[in-house]
Amino acid sequence: MIPIGEKKLFLLDIDGTICVGNRLIPGADRFLNGLSEYGGDYVFITNNTTMSVADYRKKFAKLGIPTTSANFLTASVATAHYLKQKYGSRPVYVLGTDSLIRELESFGVCTTHDPEKEGIACVLASYDNELTYQKLTDICRLLTERPELDYAATNPDYVCPIEFGYVPDCGSICEMIGHAIHRMPTYIGKPGTRMVEMALDMTGRTRDEAVLVGDRLYTDIACANMAGISAALVLSGESTREEMQNSQYLVEYVYPSVKEMYSEWVYGQKRNVLKIPKRL
Repeated sequence: MIPIGEKKLFLLDIDGTICVGNRLIPGADRFLNGLSEYGGDYVFITNNTTMSVADYRKKFAKLGIPTTSANFLTASVATAHYLKQKYGSRPVYVLGTDSLIRELESFGVCTTHDPEKEGIACVLASYDNELTYQKLTDICRLLTERPELDYAATNPDYVCPIEFGYVPDCGSICEMIGHAIHRMPTYIGKPGTRMVEMALDMTGRTRDEAVLVGDRLYTDIACANMAGISAALVLSGESTREEMQNSQYLVEYVYPSVKEMYSEWVYGQKRNVLKIPKRL
């Protein structure tokens, strides 16, 4: 196993790993602000579709963390790339937030709320904080009456962490739809590897230099395993140590939170700096 101190690119989940709601997990600010001091990079790769990249930048600025657009890859962005590449200008029926729709349209994806619209190429489901029974009825009817349509979803997360606990996320919505129509979508976000590949391309880092850090086994850790990069589980969010020990996934590093991970990483950087070359 490569020591965490050898890693140079941190691919970070946000909810449950760096933040809970609008609160930073203790030590996250020091971690994010300190990485560059020792030549480290980070990219957030999040399945959260309720916020655009611009929204995230504003959020982190308020938390005292300066970022650039290059620090973020969201499931919304990955989905936009997927839809634009596969369907071009053909309409996509979207069940999701206004933020998701704006993000998709900013990449040139043609979206619609109208299940009667001609030429729909794909049905996309996502988290929707304004979900109604009529919306569920419309998407079920569309997929039942037109089974030839492609069916995709932004992410398979069952729950979304907030200050008081959890609320249903995209995966739960898709399970509900699936019980009605006996069909499940193709998921774009984690554990799919699209965001990892995009991050490696953006940064020029290698797989050996990268580690994916997250709190969920079935999305974050599964994604790392599928992408062939190291996985670090933090116990500050959804998963527990017992669940990890009983899971099928390979976890190379386990920490209570990013605070402890950063301490170990910095120690590794200082050791590297102090290494004295052997005499020939």
